Amino acid sequence: MTAGQSAGPAPGPARLRELLAAGELTAERHVRTVLDAIRADTTGAYVAVAGEGALRAAREADALIRERGAAAWLEQPLLGVTVSVKDLLQTGDLPTGRGSLLPNTRPPEDTPAVARLRAAGAVVVGKTATSEYGWSASTVGRVGPPVRNPYDPRRTAGGSSGGAAVAVATGLCDGGLGTDGAGSVRIPAAFCGVVGYKPSYGRIPYVPGSIERLSHQGTLARRVEDAAALAAVAAGPHPYDPDSALGSLDPERSPRRLRVGWVEYERTSAGVRAVTERALAAFAGRGHRVERIEVRCAGLYPALVDILAAAEAASTGPEDEELCDPGRLEVVRHGRTLSGTAVIRAEEVRHALRTKLRSVMDRYDVLAMATVPVEPFDAGAIAPEWAADPRDLLWLAWSPATYPFNMTGQPAVSVPAGLTPAGLPAGVQVVGPVGADALVLATAARLETDLGVLRAPWAAQPPPAPAALPVVERI
Repeated sequence: MTAGQSAGPAPGPARLRELLAAGELTAERHVRTVLDAIRADTTGAYVAVAGEGALRAAREADALIRERGAAAWLEQPLLGVTVSVKDLLQTGDLPTGRGSLLPNTRPPEDTPAVARLRAAGAVVVGKTATSEYGWSASTVGRVGPPVRNPYDPRRTAGGSSGGAAVAVATGLCDGGLGTDGAGSVRIPAAFCGVVGYKPSYGRIPYVPGSIERLSHQGTLARRVEDAAALAAVAAGPHPYDPDSALGSLDPERSPRRLRVGWVEYERTSAGVRAVTERALAAFAGRGHRVERIEVRCAGLYPALVDILAAAEAASTGPEDEELCDPGRLEVVRHGRTLSGTAVIRAEEVRHALRTKLRSVMDRYDVLAMATVPVEPFDAGAIAPEWAADPRDLLWLAWSPATYPFNMTGQPAVSVPAGLTPAGLPAGVQVVGPVGADALVLATAARLETDLGVLRAPWAAQPPPAPAALPVVERI
């Protein structure tokens, strides 16, 4: 995919509604076109494709539109919208392989988020590729070839929701449902030039549950408003996920002049920095107060590793080792070495981070930063070269701006910022306090417009010079 190239057959939820309402397109023709494009795809985005069931749902959407006209969308706001579902999430009509050679049974019903999307008229067109059990932030595994970046097939799409990000970027669905345990929605969104939204923890119910309480369900789309629309339908408490009762929103906190903390991270490439720091100028142009800050929490990455590894070890027995992804097996083996005391200490670090960031959010309305400090690396690797050996347990260390907000449960949105000099997408992440999803989405939508990505995709113009802001606070 190059600058200005069409994104493919799926126009996105908002534009699709306009076409269906005007009679310029039928849901059946739209779904049939998307299914044909999926079958011809060479990126590896999908691992299972819906067939007659998807077309039947599209015909039902057309019948409702003929019968009810514009009122049809009051009953089913996502009529005809094509949605992909990450292969970690249960679907009653399609297999759920979890990116693994390990045996998986077909679940009897959809996970709640999928059921809610279908009830709103969305059409599930297939399951998208993931790394095994979502363990790595690149979509590589033993079940198939790596998922390839649509801007350069030699590069990774990121992960573990890499298939979902590619499907959205190339128009092989109008929106995608993914999961995010340490950045798995936002990393591939940044690498593939789309929007990735991780809501506040618990806003979208996770069934079966996330035992490590890091994993969120999130959405991917080509516009912030579309990612938000999908999440709004999927959200809400569910009796099978006790944490989903925590997902209430704070719709009131949306000041016109924001206090923005711009967070710096080490190892940020010059290409990513040149693109993402355009956001500094965009925030300043809106009259917001922007300050560079550093946020540090001792022992945070080792704590993440121990929490994740303990959960992976709990779900994988010695009899499964032969079929495991070799990299994930290293994580499992580390988890088996951990004592209960070690896991509790990791949880204490998580608590310390939550306390620290709660204090930070008292001083700033939102935080912003490069979503990922590096450009997409080799398609077959699990990480940049310095972190690619799973025995070093650095497999997620290269994405320091994403996993902290899984530890805290804060809402975060990655917005496309443009292309680096190498022609690869980079993203800017907006983060807010727990529950302030409305503020984060509104800020991300304005930033999306200000960066010019909607008006002129990947405009070949030099970015504004970064604001000359000193680091004012080290937290």
